[in-house]
Amino acid sequence: MFKALRILVLLGILVTVAGTTLVGRWQAQSWKRPQVVTLYPISADGDAETEAYLGRLDESAFARLAPYFQDEARRYGLPLSQPVRVVLGKRVRIAPPPAPTSANPLSAIAWSLQMRWWAWRQTPASSPVPDVKLFLMYHPPDYAGALPHSIGLEKGRLGLVHLFAARGQQAQNEVVIAHEALHTFGATDKYDRSTLAPVFPDGYAAPRQEPRYPQSAAELMAGRIPVREGEARIPANLGETVVGPATAAEIGWVK
Repeated sequence: MFKALRILVLLGILVTVAGTTLVGRWQAQSWKRPQVVTLYPISADGDAETEAYLGRLDESAFARLAPYFQDEARRYGLPLSQPVRVVLGKRVRIAPPPAPTSANPLSAIAWSLQMRWWAWRQTPASSPVPDVKLFLMYHPPDYAGALPHSIGLEKGRLGLVHLFAARGQQAQNEVVIAHEALHTFGATDKYDRSTLAPVFPDGYAAPRQEPRYPQSAAELMAGRIPVREGEARIPANLGETVVGPATAAEIGWVK
């Protein structure tokens, strides 16, 4: 009897989680109202230069994000004047759980659950209530090597975004933030994970262009501008990116 009751309780929890996920996905992709994306800055290592940058950080560092989504959504005829509202939240002082370094699916699932639990406990109260929470991990401008991989989660509607703490990097930071934000709405990557090269055709801003190269913009979820066969560069700012048709369909801008 006890075993049957325990199974029923577990089934109830699974049904509740599944139902919550489905409702969240519907709310995210119905675009009936502006989606609030709240950004929570974090110092990755307490570096003095990073701390000084975060002390001066304000919403002007993210001023291009909302207009970008507005312009891109308008191209697809979305009947919502402000699809995304970007809010700068309070700083978070406790570091999130480190993301797995391997491609093991079980490790990714475990980290996703840990991250959602951490976010539930550590997110500062903010108004308006966020639909999406992006935790911005800022690293020193002289950080050695490539930054850790940023991750956006549709389940839980949150992301961990690694950025440089430098005014000169703010435009490229916005590109990374926009990319991870769209993951939380259901967008998938449009690049080859082994080479980071944009995948044709969905990873190209203008796949029908003749000649194909050089492209003048990057598809946002591909993250790079193909300039010739086998070569691509990182966009300097959001003005060098577009949301392609495949991505627009994934996030509900195209029915």
